[in-house]
Amino acid sequence: MALSEKLQDIFSRLRGKGRLSEADVAAALREVRIALLEADVSYKVTKDFVSTVQQRAVGEDILRSLTPGQQVIKIVHEELTKLMGAAQAKLAVSPKPPTVIMMVGLQGSGKTTSSAKIALFLKGQGKRPLLVAADIYRPAAIEQLQVLGSQIEIPVFAEGQKINPVEIALKAREHALGHGNDHLIIDTAGRLHINEELMDELKAMRNAIQPTEILLVVDAMLGQDAVKVAASFHEQLTLSGIVLTKLDGDTRGGSALSVKAVTGCPIKFTGVGEKLAALEPFYPDRMASRILGMGDMLTFIEKAQQNIDAEKMAEMEAKLRQSRFTLDDFLQQMSEVRKMGDMKDMLSLIPGLGKQIKDIQVDEKQLVATEAIIRSMTKAERENPAILNGSRKRRVALGCGRQVQEVNRLLKQFEQMQKMMKQLNALQSGKKSKLGKGLQLPF
Repeated sequence: MALSEKLQDIFSRLRGKGRLSEADVAAALREVRIALLEADVSYKVTKDFVSTVQQRAVGEDILRSLTPGQQVIKIVHEELTKLMGAAQAKLAVSPKPPTVIMMVGLQGSGKTTSSAKIALFLKGQGKRPLLVAADIYRPAAIEQLQVLGSQIEIPVFAEGQKINPVEIALKAREHALGHGNDHLIIDTAGRLHINEELMDELKAMRNAIQPTEILLVVDAMLGQDAVKVAASFHEQLTLSGIVLTKLDGDTRGGSALSVKAVTGCPIKFTGVGEKLAALEPFYPDRMASRILGMGDMLTFIEKAQQNIDAEKMAEMEAKLRQSRFTLDDFLQQMSEVRKMGDMKDMLSLIPGLGKQIKDIQVDEKQLVATEAIIRSMTKAERENPAILNGSRKRRVALGCGRQVQEVNRLLKQFEQMQKMMKQLNALQSGKKSKLGKGLQLPF
């Protein structure tokens, strides 16, 4: 069971009690301590955190309040936020361009991919980043960065494997100055473990290039080992920030809770998926809300604003309300929503939905199948599905390589969706109706 799920279970029981005693709080916090330790949060961090919460939660004002359970949860949220850094730590910007970001970490941590993700993030903010291939040891590292750069249309500076990485970095800075690149993102070499040779090379580059930021990329799935790696790199290089990758796994929150407290280094970004757009600036308060199952509507809204064409969605909403919504519109809507990222991850950001959707399997293959079925229909059929008789359905199924039953299922789901929207319109007109009864989504 993931950390967030365990904490949600503990606090749902606490919230349900009308009155709380010191014994109730102590019992709940014993469970919290176990949950944190099992999620690989360091022993000292766990001990200090539980002690602080207990001191704040057993005050007379809290225990005698009308909603003592909610007051305790509020304290836990505040302390979790403090533990992870209180406020968002943004990337520093050099007063004299280019801003140099040196990416460091062990081999396999996701350093090269994270470099491209940060470059894409900066591009989205109107910056002109340049990626630098300074890992001359790992086979195909340079090629990997060039492929990623071409995918996101960001230039990559590469000098091959025969030149010293420090020279590459210095040449890249000159190139950036001459080509108007305001950010330099250097993908450095890693090793399978921390050793003197690795650190000496990174120190030499740091001393030569004087980076604005030194970001450590570390795999969140390593748990306590991630914290040890961060502490070692920070001691040797004086890190300015951390990028936690694979924070979408079951250990969600464990490393995030320990790494700032142990190293004093802020988490600046989190990788939450394999896609290059799956990188989020780290907000301690939002992460605390996710861990406690409160959702994260601000991130949800930001993702929607970044990825969804507002005019198209408004047009489709109008069509829905006027019962003019066709299968073409349905396909367009599905495409717009999928731009936001993994469907299940997006739904988990909505407050109250996290626990309800934990067992739901969002099958991307089914979404592709749905698209294939709709595209196999004629324009007339997509605009008026009622004309799809038996022979037409067989033709559609044959055209997309699916079963007739799947075509029938999609049409049934679309019909339910139309009915639901009619009921919503009726409800807004003051008529009573049951919304969404039996509604199934096409995944």
